[in-house]
Amino acid sequence: MEKIIIATKNPGKAKEFQKLFSDQYEIVTLNDLTDLPTIIENGSTFKENATIKAQTIYKATNETVIADDSGLVVDALNGEPGIYSARYAKDHDSKANMDKLINKIKKIPPQKRTAHFITVLVVISKYGKIEETGRVDGLIIEHPKGNDGFGYDPIFYYPPKDKTFAEMTMSEKNQISHRGKAMEQLIKDWPEYLKGENNENLNLQ
Repeated sequence: MEKIIIATKNPGKAKEFQKLFSDQYEIVTLNDLTDLPTIIENGSTFKENATIKAQTIYKATNETVIADDSGLVVDALNGEPGIYSARYAKDHDSKANMDKLINKIKKIPPQKRTAHFITVLVVISKYGKIEETGRVDGLIIEHPKGNDGFGYDPIFYYPPKDKTFAEMTMSEKNQISHRGKAMEQLIKDWPEYLKGENNENLNLQ
């Protein structure tokens, strides 16, 4: 069975992709591999960071790699936290990151607290490179609501559902989420991608 490496140490993402590909591939993560080089995410955009992850692991393994970079973009804060979403206040400390964002938006009128989550997926393999992007728009609220989700979900309000992401079930969230949209588009484009005809050609060796 052909292998796909998901460039993450998050087992939850591995499950998402395993479900996506319906057991057509062996799905592994960075936790399943050894002697990998350090991934230096020094890009200035989501696309650049996702590409860095994918290129680094592909060079080391010559296996198909899917990498993503995701984050929250708040319009009134000039795009913050953006690519620094996971380490906005402290690295992967969701409460500290949320608290910092809440403090920053308090002086902004509620109707101007527009924001969006974005995911950029990058696939690199012998077939070339493709990218997929998913986005979902909402508003930032001051008082967290809901007990599910992670990261900024409790303060990301989605008007069409009249809920924050943290108030939604996993199924509800997956139907509208940025990552869900990007993954859905990837599956649509996958058969064409495997032909390798219109993909970006890379010389990574």
